Amino acid sequence: MNHDPAAAPVEPVGAAAGGARAGARRPRLVDASGPRAPAAGRADVRPRYRAILAVDIEGSTRRTDPVKGELRRTLYQFLEEAFWRAGIEERCREAFVDRGDGALVLVHPLDEVPKTLLLHPVVPILGDLLDEYNSALTSVPDPDRRIRVRVAVHAGEVHSDGRGNFGEALDVACRLLDAPQTKRALRGASGPLVLVVSEDIYHGIVRHGYEGISADGFLPLVRLEVTGRRLRGWVRDSPVPGSAGAGAGPGHGLRVLSPFGRPRRLLHGLRRAHRRGGRRTLEAVRY
Repeated sequence: MNHDPAAAPVEPVGAAAGGARAGARRPRLVDASGPRAPAAGRADVRPRYRAILAVDIEGSTRRTDPVKGELRRTLYQFLEEAFWRAGIEERCREAFVDRGDGALVLVHPLDEVPKTLLLHPVVPILGDLLDEYNSALTSVPDPDRRIRVRVAVHAGEVHSDGRGNFGEALDVACRLLDAPQTKRALRGASGPLVLVVSEDIYHGIVRHGYEGISADGFLPLVRLEVTGRRLRGWVRDSPVPGSAGAGAGPGHGLRVLSPFGRPRRLLHGLRRAHRRGGRRTLEAVRY
């Protein structure tokens, strides 16, 4: 006789159950004390180095759902265009990760795709596309469809458990993107885009002045605490629209934005306030 409880037939419920629904089947109980599916061990959690670009649309929660859908489609089209013009093919990056009102892009560590390409020319091209899009809306007064974005650039180890990506590097990028100082900088900016970079990106790339990249206009406005570490974020206002620059890859010969032109009036004011107010201007943001 088979004594396996899992194989035992389900007994009908009769008079012993108070006469309720003769012939009804008794529900099978699950033994929660039994063995569980094995959890992912440390050996299965392997870090993968990625350059990270995160984008978020300003004021998305104030839009209606149909408008949100339209803005999302437009932003994804512009991201595809910016990466294509910069010569970063799909094989060099992972599929865009949706953030609801924005997107996350993870770029593989390949020699032909240095992190400098994110700062120049990807971000400038994106800013140029947004500027042209917003300018075309002037003939139809509909501010709900104007797109202004915050962009964060960072790099580090990223993990995946089959359900999605996670890790401290992504935490830093998202905190930079959503920091009150970054949002405030975009609200005061005249252009459609504000860029914030991590300390690693600023000290490893920006301050060295690689081609098309200048440290002028970056200010350490953001202060974070992530996993017990205090970090800074360097904020840069939008590039000057329409400046000339050389694309790369499939975009050779295309005119794109000069990524870091003259600082706008907003950052001049922030720089003066920073010098006058010292640390009080750099508010602490703790998570």
